[in-house]
Amino acid sequence: MTSEAQFLEHVQSGGVVEAGDPMPDEYRALLVKFIAMHGNSELMGVLPERDWILRAPTLQRKLALTAKVQDEVGHAQLIYRVCEDLGAPREELLDDLLEGRAKFHNVFHYPTRTWGDVGVIAWLIDAAAIVSQKALLKCSYAPYARIMKKICWEESFHILHGRDVILAMMNGTDEQRELVQEAVIRWWGPIMQFHGTRMPPEKDLVLQYRIKTKDNESLRQEFLDGYVPQIRELGLEVPDPALRYDEGEGRWLYTEPDWDELRQVVSGHGPASADRLDLRRRMRDANAWVRRAVLADAA
Repeated sequence: MTSEAQFLEHVQSGGVVEAGDPMPDEYRALLVKFIAMHGNSELMGVLPERDWILRAPTLQRKLALTAKVQDEVGHAQLIYRVCEDLGAPREELLDDLLEGRAKFHNVFHYPTRTWGDVGVIAWLIDAAAIVSQKALLKCSYAPYARIMKKICWEESFHILHGRDVILAMMNGTDEQRELVQEAVIRWWGPIMQFHGTRMPPEKDLVLQYRIKTKDNESLRQEFLDGYVPQIRELGLEVPDPALRYDEGEGRWLYTEPDWDELRQVVSGHGPASADRLDLRRRMRDANAWVRRAVLADAA
């Protein structure tokens, strides 16, 4: 690989890149930006559910939710480690996140109001996430693709946990069913925004470099294929009267998501953005002594 054109041909034809291989600066920068956002999202994604560990209805639910939170933090650590091999130190990534210079997924900027939210997050939002993550299993950057095997396996288990919560509530009282329906209504907009705006494949450099292997609209369509039938099977309504499957086009038609809201939210102006980042800053400062002690022992 002696030129960017040859490198592009290599990755587009199925070739992979290891940490020590030569790579174009553009490819490295795109990798760091893309992978760091994934790590940030795993780290910030525990906060909407963390608030509900002590309020979970049973001991079993508390344990399950605690295990899920631990998994997500572990995913963040794995992902940040991949970034470190690309020349992006973990501390710098965390500084960028906490100072608002880096982004995390839109869905983690919203508050959780009820136990129904916890079920919807684990069932539908994690489902949207794993649709994206499975498309990373064949990422051209091999270290990232390898860790995605573990992450996808654990996320699949989280979806089952979420579905179990939802099934218990849908088989419960009218009030519980109403909590689920109300949560689906509030989260549907962010879920539809989750995979991002439509972008022609030839203009998506992340796709061109095979960092991801499916375009945004294909990912959204895959999510709708898998989960709209499940939502309706449970007697829940999707809050989009325009949503329908067009047999002629072979795709789901839906109300256009609010892309202005998405841009505002991911730039750090979501309903819970400030509180979530403030909590992370305070916890980092409060636990700095632990990092100093561990690093001193390691030295």
